[in-house]
Amino acid sequence: MVDVDEFGPVKGGSNMAKEEELLEECDQVHIDDVSSDDNGQDLSTYSFATDGFHAAASSANLCLPTGVRGGVDWMRKLAFRYRRVKELYNTYKNNVGGLLGPTKRDAWLQLRAEIEALTDSWLTNALKSLSIISTRSNCVNVLVTTTQLIPALAKVLLYSLGGCFPIENIYSATKIGKESCFERIVSRFGTNITYVVIGDGRDEEHAANQHNMPFWRISSHSDLLALHQALELEYL
Repeated sequence: MVDVDEFGPVKGGSNMAKEEELLEECDQVHIDDVSSDDNGQDLSTYSFATDGFHAAASSANLCLPTGVRGGVDWMRKLAFRYRRVKELYNTYKNNVGGLLGPTKRDAWLQLRAEIEALTDSWLTNALKSLSIISTRSNCVNVLVTTTQLIPALAKVLLYSLGGCFPIENIYSATKIGKESCFERIVSRFGTNITYVVIGDGRDEEHAANQHNMPFWRISSHSDLLALHQALELEYL
């Protein structure tokens, strides 16, 4: 379980940013947390821009910081948006360039190359370990982040991590904290498996200790290289 908070904020254009802000106000821990409000309606011709979601959100405090939410119709529209986010993630998780378009893709690739140069290939080194884990038949990568869910999903796609993290394995600890996220993960996957927590913060280390999970601290390039070596040699 790892964290991508250090990558910084991600924002889209004006319409996307407005939509993102509303989704952030009604932030969820997991992509399927509002799926029970989804009636399965075909969204192929659905107009998100004119369904009244934004107007309703502007006229009432429909989603409080505590997670209390609005009426059935509005919740269904919120669930539609999370379903659409899930579809986009799964479609473009291995091809974020297809989502960005040629111009933005080239600009982003150039920026990422510059980031890699400045960080001595931090992302490349991290991806090596994540890729080994994701290709094992008996292992999965799970992401727990203090970034809100929608921005976190955007970061995962932009940094080409989508192939390593199925969207169902991404949890936002913004509202409930990392320890509670770990409890949800254990409840989902069970206790008869081995968990290894990878991170650089006290929160995840404390949460790992609370659940008796081994913690692998990543605070330098040597830590990343040691993790990769341990995975390659199947010590981990």
